[in-house]
Amino acid sequence: MFEMKAVRDFMRRQLVTLGAETCVLDGIGNLLKHNISGAPVVDSDGRFLGVFSEKCCMNSLTTALEVGSDAGMFLPPVRQFMASELVTLNPDTDVFDAIDHLLKHRISGAPVVNGAGEYQGVFSEKTAMRALIAAVYDQLPGTSVSHYMDLDRNRLVSEEDLLLEVAHRFQQTPYRRFPVLRGNKLVGQVSRRDVLRAEQRLAMEIRERVLRTGDSAQWSAVGITHIVGDYMDSGVVTTCMGSDLLSVAQMFLNSPYRRIPILESGKLVGQVSRRDVLEAAAALLRPATARYSAEMLYLSPLHRAAPASLR
Repeated sequence: MFEMKAVRDFMRRQLVTLGAETCVLDGIGNLLKHNISGAPVVDSDGRFLGVFSEKCCMNSLTTALEVGSDAGMFLPPVRQFMASELVTLNPDTDVFDAIDHLLKHRISGAPVVNGAGEYQGVFSEKTAMRALIAAVYDQLPGTSVSHYMDLDRNRLVSEEDLLLEVAHRFQQTPYRRFPVLRGNKLVGQVSRRDVLRAEQRLAMEIRERVLRTGDSAQWSAVGITHIVGDYMDSGVVTTCMGSDLLSVAQMFLNSPYRRIPILESGKLVGQVSRRDVLEAAAALLRPATARYSAEMLYLSPLHRAAPASLR
């Protein structure tokens, strides 16, 4: 048995926050600068107002892309902004080793491919959390990634799909990454952040054009003068420092959010992410002895060493 941790034991207290009056483009730049997928929005007294996430960013920028597309602006295909050097998992990899690997590389998910490089599914933070909760509640032993990977093939994209099309798909789905296939072979991956960086560059181009032409009506129409408060998500799930590890894990499973703000008397005091929950749970459940039945596969030749739990 183990002692169940409370949120106060593993939450993050040092956070990047935004004000509701912050310009959307400045808010997006802040997320990209700090390499984070979202930030709490607070007022001058520290009271929580909402969250400005990657999806909120896309909602603010996609209109600009639509205007640019109608005006004949070049929109790049997936092959020009996808990532092609990826950490991948084998379907037979032990699920706890896979979780260790996500945490070690600070990634929120990885494609699963077989020995022939054929795409099988995705193992993400959310599917990892299902495995950990099953281990806690049902005292189940470790099993393979194949039992927990996401098999939804609607998340797949082609190298030839255009930026605007992919942005719309991210807006309409909860996914944070789309595997890119050539036939049945995995050739890359595009994430919300990849799309957001590409969208930001084009939005900046549109802003420069508007500044040159002096068409303030068009500037307002594409939303690049809007503020964070126009797009933030004010209906997010929140909790308090006394919540226990399993209750927070269930909150993540029952919602699309990657982070949950921690409030005391309406004020933001911290934040807990899916990764924080996985790290805390994995530390409790990680077997004392190493397992040798799994092996990690990579598309990139830059990574060759197996994780510590496999050595």
